[in-house]
Amino acid sequence: MCKLTTPLRSVLYAPGVNRRALEKAASLPIDCLILDLEDAVAPDAKVEARATVIDVLAATAYGYRKRVVRINGLESEWGADDIKAVAGTEADALLLPKVETPEDVHEAIAALDAAKASADLPIWIMAETPRGIMNSAAIAGAHPRLEVIVMGTSDLAKEMRVRHTPLREGLVTSLGLCLLSARLHGLEILDGVHLDLQDEAGFLAACEQGRNMGFDGKTLIHPKQIEMANQVFGISEQAFEQAKAIVTAWQEAQQAGKGVCVVAGRLIENLHVEEAQRLIAMHGAINDRS
Repeated sequence: MCKLTTPLRSVLYAPGVNRRALEKAASLPIDCLILDLEDAVAPDAKVEARATVIDVLAATAYGYRKRVVRINGLESEWGADDIKAVAGTEADALLLPKVETPEDVHEAIAALDAAKASADLPIWIMAETPRGIMNSAAIAGAHPRLEVIVMGTSDLAKEMRVRHTPLREGLVTSLGLCLLSARLHGLEILDGVHLDLQDEAGFLAACEQGRNMGFDGKTLIHPKQIEMANQVFGISEQAFEQAKAIVTAWQEAQQAGKGVCVVAGRLIENLHVEEAQRLIAMHGAINDRS
């Protein structure tokens, strides 16, 4: 069973140095904002970005939207100070970049503890290197505070020398391994970004591919991608009605002393009921937001 019960359909990156983008995100129909101190910030702007993120988190009401800060790696000159700064905020999670071993997770949690961060502050991890992908199962089970795996497909493609193709053939194995690792340890998992903002058809195809594979949502680089991600990774009315029919039929079968039932010609067992109940809960959570 996954740890999160809230939607993560649309997860938008925003550069930590861009105050206007960070503040605007509070009015966008996203499920989560990643306030980025790493890739989206130039080296000479890292300190400024950190200060901006801390200030915006304190001054901006984001409502239901999760606020996740992606720090710089602890091996960098900024990582340790990033952790100390985030420890004193109301961030909903800390996102660790380029995680390659379980020890990376333990090191970050030790640094958070030393900074007196909340003991239940969730950890999200980036899967974006070959070593990290191959160790993903061990990493995903490294600590109970781990909550979400975020695919860093741009960095991964570079490391693997993968061509960017519509079907993402070169990334499918890596995506699948991380999906298995996430589900093995009850984590949520987010698909990587789509970089071509003019390629709406390609973005839709990538969203549908990710949803069909089992991803919980899509990381985004621009507000124009939000609506489509919410639609594809949301719960359609048809899926909602089908889920309700499955739960109702199952309850009636249970009352009649039966262990299986049939809905619309399909055999229904307990595993189908559990998924139907998850869809109903997610549908309700999404409707509450609108």
